[in-house]
Amino acid sequence: MKLNEYVQYDATGLARLVNSGEITSADLTRLARQAYDEINHRINAVIEFYEDAETDAVANSGLFNGVPFLRKDMGATEAGRLQERGSRLFKGHRSETDSFFFRRARAAGLRTIGRTTTSELAISGATETMLHGITRNPWSLERTAGGSSGGAAAAVAAGITPIAHGGDVGGSIRGPAAWCGVVGLNPSRGRVSGGPDQQDANFGLSRSFVLCQTVRDMAAALDVFSGHHPGDPFIIVQPNRPYVEELSQPAGTLRVGIARTTWGELDLELEVLQAVDSTASLLEEMGHQVTEIEPPFDFEEFIRIILLFSDLGASSLEASARAMGRMISADTLEPVTLKLYERGRNKPLSIWNEVDEGFRQMRFKVAEAIHAFDILLTPTQPIVAPPHGGIYNLTHPTISAEEWTRKGYMGCHRPIFNITGQPSVSLPLAQSVDGLPIGVQIVGRFGDEATLVRIARDLEEARPWRDRRPKSRAGNS
Repeated sequence: MKLNEYVQYDATGLARLVNSGEITSADLTRLARQAYDEINHRINAVIEFYEDAETDAVANSGLFNGVPFLRKDMGATEAGRLQERGSRLFKGHRSETDSFFFRRARAAGLRTIGRTTTSELAISGATETMLHGITRNPWSLERTAGGSSGGAAAAVAAGITPIAHGGDVGGSIRGPAAWCGVVGLNPSRGRVSGGPDQQDANFGLSRSFVLCQTVRDMAAALDVFSGHHPGDPFIIVQPNRPYVEELSQPAGTLRVGIARTTWGELDLELEVLQAVDSTASLLEEMGHQVTEIEPPFDFEEFIRIILLFSDLGASSLEASARAMGRMISADTLEPVTLKLYERGRNKPLSIWNEVDEGFRQMRFKVAEAIHAFDILLTPTQPIVAPPHGGIYNLTHPTISAEEWTRKGYMGCHRPIFNITGQPSVSLPLAQSVDGLPIGVQIVGRFGDEATLVRIARDLEEARPWRDRRPKSRAGNS
């Protein structure tokens, strides 16, 4: 197999080639290395290609038998591997814990070959750090890949691997997926365990999953990574059948709520609104019932609670620094990150109760507003990928923590569903006149990834995106 052939396959397709004996896991790893060598110097998505990746490339069965995989440098961990969290504070730090997520990855035959960039501490919606530099969007090198899973999204879009690990606390899988033209699912709270040391992390806002190229890879990944771990606070309702089997099930007739306005402060760009409206028309043609909805929560209250939630992170960051024998300062944190830390460091831990109650009320209000709908249709991002150094930049020297937070949440269609725990997926269903990807978000009921798989399959079949390729992609030459 040549590189220009390798990049045409999704993860499911490559695994089938390994299973049939047409190619080996070692061959795939070598091709991933070739793709990395050809394109990564342009996009800066992969910060480490493991030295032992090619010698360790032995297939061992599973849904993704022998497929190369990448780990985001934040969240789910591999024991003994570097986990620097995009921050100078954690430079050289190695994890001691093997996460549930990567145990499942290995059992499924995924071969983790390296790690991808993230924004500092996964805070920002742009992957630009003092530690590792700027990650560039393969569709336009002058524009952001998004964050905080920007490295994963850029690597998949550029063809280094067909699937990569990501994490989502406030939209960090779906945002980069929308701007890089790939599929990004944030599963229901509790669908993928954070065990053995990050169960239900960040008030349940945090989830690990993948960015990939196709809906069938998304469905297979749900089968691979779903599950609970001893110590989980609850076990979510289990699916009726494997998610890959949902690909052959009818979607039925769904009640669809459509968001045509901003849920934050930044208005939707016209091309983004057109993408949402076009998808709504397509769903109506499929027989679904579409109704426009208003924002289901108060943005000002959301920002107030999010700032308090951010304040709670100061003590844990301080504890991590102390455990490593390091100091928090302008030499170890980027300017905005340092301001966020300083804002929270003297807050009493009793604000935990206020955050918990704030999230509870928000879940209730959103549930009341949308309970009549089977799915929601929203923009993923309110704008197409902006140039580097914009509103998400953590290196801004003068912006306050409060102002940065308000600007950082822009349209706010993604983070609210981290709070409610609902599954949501960004699909690359449209493009701007300049050829930039536009993602559209589909949100399901809590615990109902099956419906998302079925409707995402229908949309992919009606508006396929696989033939759209970014300019900076391996195998193009």
